Amino acid sequence: MEETKESFKIAERLTLGITRILENMPGVVDVRFAEREPAEKRSLLSWEQKNTCILPEDLRDFYLTTDGFTLTWSVKLDTLTVWMCCLAGECVPLGCMMINSVARLCPLLQPVSLFSLPNAPSLADLDWEESGTESGSARVPVAPHFDSRSRIFELDSCGGNGKVCLVYKNCTPGVVAQRSEIWFLDRSLCWHFLTTTFTSYYRLMITHLGLPEWQYHFTPYGPSPQAKQWASLYQPLTFNCELSLADPAGDLYLNKLDPSKAFKGKAKVPAPKKKQSTQCNSGGAAKGQSNAGRQSGTKR
Repeated sequence: MEETKESFKIAERLTLGITRILENMPGVVDVRFAEREPAEKRSLLSWEQKNTCILPEDLRDFYLTTDGFTLTWSVKLDTLTVWMCCLAGECVPLGCMMINSVARLCPLLQPVSLFSLPNAPSLADLDWEESGTESGSARVPVAPHFDSRSRIFELDSCGGNGKVCLVYKNCTPGVVAQRSEIWFLDRSLCWHFLTTTFTSYYRLMITHLGLPEWQYHFTPYGPSPQAKQWASLYQPLTFNCELSLADPAGDLYLNKLDPSKAFKGKAKVPAPKKKQSTQCNSGGAAKGQSNAGRQSGTKR
């Protein structure tokens, strides 16, 4: 009993209590958290020596608590959600929060094989010189490079929708890299900055409930329409805040329609008054008064 209570406490600390929140959400079923043993210190040291990088302190502490992280949950659809192009009563896997283990924290760019063609294209061929630009008082971080200037390791494959990576920039061959950041590589091979620390990214992942394509909220174009629908259902507060931050006017995302104006009949335009008729009437009245004056003068 004590071991189960202790493991439950560890799981609650790792998930920040998100499992109970998910279980109380309508339609959410099959919330699974995969418990893992802590990573050994020698495996962390071996990784650092092999890749010539120092793991950030918060990520090191995370691996010494659990060697990776996996939390998944599904949704049971009813007749009200058939519009999501799914069958009623079907359980659909939806949320997934994942951090690769130390063994799977592999470099994004694998070394060139001796048997590869000499002129074979690689990701380094897509690289270009780029510097940070200033927008107002904020400075946009410089994007990582696919060549030896950056060392990139995959934290999460995002279900094929991109890759969340641990990135060391401004690297020199043979020199140990120490400063790292968390970046998102989308399917078009464009980089998008997420956080400076692993702890901040971990909180973002928990806050977004592992919904599909949640990393695309930090891109200029955002997630797909279906991902937006899921976010509006299970993450309405955060989704509305991000919507207002991405577009304060809201015109890019919302098609505003005023029923009172759209279905209102055309108002009848009042006919303009004829100025000539009024002038004629006034002239006739003046002539009548002059004639009456003349008749009264003749009687006298």
